[in-house]
Amino acid sequence: MTREQLIGTIGKNGKRIQLRGADLSRFDFSGLDLTGADLSYSDMSRANFRGAILRNADLSFSTLNGADFTDADLYEANFNFCGLQNVNLTGANVEGAKFNFSSRSSYQPEVIPPEPITLTTILQRPGWGTLIGMVLGALLIYGCNAIIYFTNLIRVTTDPLLATLYRFIIIQNIVDGASVFLLTWAMVTWLTHHVKTIWKRHLIISVSVVIFFLALNTLLYYWLGKESLDALAKHPRILAESAPWYLYLAGDILIANIFLYVLQQGRQLTRKLSEQEFQLLNLEKLKTRAELDALQAKINPHFLYNALNSIASLVHENPDQAEEMTLLLSKLFRYSTGRDGALFGTLAEELEVVRTYLQVEQVRFGNRLTFSVDVENPTLTDLKIPQFLLQPIVENAIKHGIAKRADAGRIDVRIYEKKNELNICVHDNGPAFPDDMSGGYGLRSIQDKLKLLYGDDARIELQNWPVKQVLLSIGMSKLKTLPIT
Repeated sequence: MTREQLIGTIGKNGKRIQLRGADLSRFDFSGLDLTGADLSYSDMSRANFRGAILRNADLSFSTLNGADFTDADLYEANFNFCGLQNVNLTGANVEGAKFNFSSRSSYQPEVIPPEPITLTTILQRPGWGTLIGMVLGALLIYGCNAIIYFTNLIRVTTDPLLATLYRFIIIQNIVDGASVFLLTWAMVTWLTHHVKTIWKRHLIISVSVVIFFLALNTLLYYWLGKESLDALAKHPRILAESAPWYLYLAGDILIANIFLYVLQQGRQLTRKLSEQEFQLLNLEKLKTRAELDALQAKINPHFLYNALNSIASLVHENPDQAEEMTLLLSKLFRYSTGRDGALFGTLAEELEVVRTYLQVEQVRFGNRLTFSVDVENPTLTDLKIPQFLLQPIVENAIKHGIAKRADAGRIDVRIYEKKNELNICVHDNGPAFPDDMSGGYGLRSIQDKLKLLYGDDARIELQNWPVKQVLLSIGMSKLKTLPIT
């Protein structure tokens, strides 16, 4: 379809088009009104959607890798299960757009990495955050200037008694400030869990600071200041210039309540971050399961289709064999449809599927096919592996190996452990793999499944030497971990 034909289609259908499952790679949709369009299941990789209107459009299950959506209107568009690597969404309106279970590197606006929880992020919040910043700024500047002032007085005063007094004042304030923070920090967890009302928390911390202030300053008086203060008591004028003690206490109470607020905000943000991470892990798990289900759904019809073709070819020529194949196929159906949502099965179950499948094909090929299934260590059959992992490999051996031989063909399945890996080897005596062969859909599905589940701890190899075989290896440590349920 050309761009002109598409524009004509839009006009005829009242701006609603149906292009489900179309091949539109590199197509130019720029500036078009595709409101409500059905573009699902289509290949639109590297398509140009610059400035296009895709409001409420359905693009689910499509390949959009490398597509350009610059300045496009994607309001409530459906991108679920799409491939979206290297998509350009600069200036696009993605309000209400759905990106559930899209490819890992896709654009997912609902998953925004949270900012680190720091005093900076708290102070950037409007309202209370701004007020706290102003108060902290004033107190810090005033406190720094006071320290400078008294330190300078110690340096320039000629009266040793006054120098001792100023030194005591500096020490007292530094110890006071540090202690108020430590007290608040120590109590914030208890207050958060046991006192639900915010004003009660502040009241409790205020009372605690009063008690702590009186006890601490009494201790400091007897330890550091008693001698100088008793001497200064003989000069009432000097002590009269000092503010009443309760004003200093009010300062401590104010600072403690500010610290309490900041610490509470930080804990709330931490809790929200933890909850979001938990939700993201669940979404990732659901996404992985959805991708596995999609692969599973594609593999099942693949081998059933071939088996039904085999039955059709025997219905008139050999009804007894057709009946036998039908019974064997029903056994495969029971395994396929009786999964109850399970993604994993034991190796023993998988080998039973392989034997059943090979029996189906043995009826078809007669004496032209023999097979064997050998497990080196019987305990390996208890391992959990993804369902339908082996059958596509065996089917590939039939299709590209045995079916191309005029004489007897043989398939050998060997299971063994080597170098802490489970090795699954499928050998056939058909023609060698061509050098450029990367495998059909079945093998690609196996590769995708292994990559999704085990990452770099699993691999699949096509070998022609020393014998022709497909070798699948999975790390034993990965197999022994709990699979996705």
